[in-house]
Amino acid sequence: MIDVTKRLQAFKYELMPTGEQQRDMRRFAGACRFVFNQALSLQKARYAQGEKKLGYAGLCRLLTQWRNGTETPWLKDAPTHPLQQTLKDLERAYTNFFAKRADFPRFKKKGLRDSLRYPDPKQIKLDQGNRRIFLPKLGWLRYRNSRDAPGAVRNATVSLSGGKWFVSIQTEREVEQPVPQATSAIGIDVGVARFATFSDSTFLAPLNSFKNHEVRLRRYQRAMSRKIRFSNNWKKAKARVQRIHARIGNARRDYLHKATTTISNNHAMVCIEDLQVRNMVRSAAGSIDAPGKHVRAKSGLNKSILDQGWFEFRRQLAYKLAWRGGSLIAVQPQNTSRECPACGHVAAVNRQTRARFKCVACGYENHADVVGAINVLAPGHRVVACGDSAQSGRLAKQEPTEETAQIIA
Repeated sequence: MIDVTKRLQAFKYELMPTGEQQRDMRRFAGACRFVFNQALSLQKARYAQGEKKLGYAGLCRLLTQWRNGTETPWLKDAPTHPLQQTLKDLERAYTNFFAKRADFPRFKKKGLRDSLRYPDPKQIKLDQGNRRIFLPKLGWLRYRNSRDAPGAVRNATVSLSGGKWFVSIQTEREVEQPVPQATSAIGIDVGVARFATFSDSTFLAPLNSFKNHEVRLRRYQRAMSRKIRFSNNWKKAKARVQRIHARIGNARRDYLHKATTTISNNHAMVCIEDLQVRNMVRSAAGSIDAPGKHVRAKSGLNKSILDQGWFEFRRQLAYKLAWRGGSLIAVQPQNTSRECPACGHVAAVNRQTRARFKCVACGYENHADVVGAINVLAPGHRVVACGDSAQSGRLAKQEPTEETAQIIA
């Protein structure tokens, strides 16, 4: 008997809406933004008055009042479910804040991450043969069918990015229990000079998507700053800046998807450092009373780290390895660049330069990043072989959640 498992996967397509459909999507996204901001303002007011925060059910009752009220009758024009999903997003934002996973929820701004989510598959009709999808109050929308979306439709999310509208269709299907085709294990050390260095001495060069467009982006941003805000020329300049940002993001995602797909296909176990990227890119500016040191250099390093997309690289590796039956193990990063893989001697002077490693105890020499990758792989083997403690390594989260599955696999 063949073991099967259910897989959630999202497929993103560019929409080709009519002018009327574009106006409707903007209006509906604006209604979702209004509901989110209205609910957030209400929650903050209740907190200031010492009252308890309203839950999702209480906010939905208020949403019904807003839709039927005389002050905001235009909310009736928007589909109900995307408005309710906006309230769910606010509830999730509060949960993440209290769990110290995110900052306090902020008000949404027009033109930033405009989107609306349709959660009910009964209201969605997908006609892949004719490259169109039906969504409530939008009708049939044509899209660029770059690939098939197998499985039953679970939900759909319409979003605006770089002046273009996209739809992410999440499907669910049964697949055979994955068995890794590869049998090898590898350690990866991520960096800036080299994007990823492997324990077998190979490496991936960095793409530096933002750095390659930085001069052009700065020029267009300066031109935009000289325009009168919200004038027609300012809107044109803003659209140019948004297109550059979209091109930067698309290039980075494409590079990461190709890299992670190749790695997950060729290896059954991948070990990486458990890096806290958010802490690493914290500003070094400090305060007026206690200004930071080497602020300019730290700012440049932060920009380079964010340009690599380390967190997204790890996220993609996790779910792609899980889909192929492999495993991703995150190990503690302490001393991975200082420990000699030959004799185990740990010293800061072992790493003489950014690229050169030479053990002062036994004389072992290698590229510093390769040494780091080898030292990342060793704890991963111990975790698998004898169940070593989480201090040495741990299995990274692998199954993509409903939110992370919205990214193209």
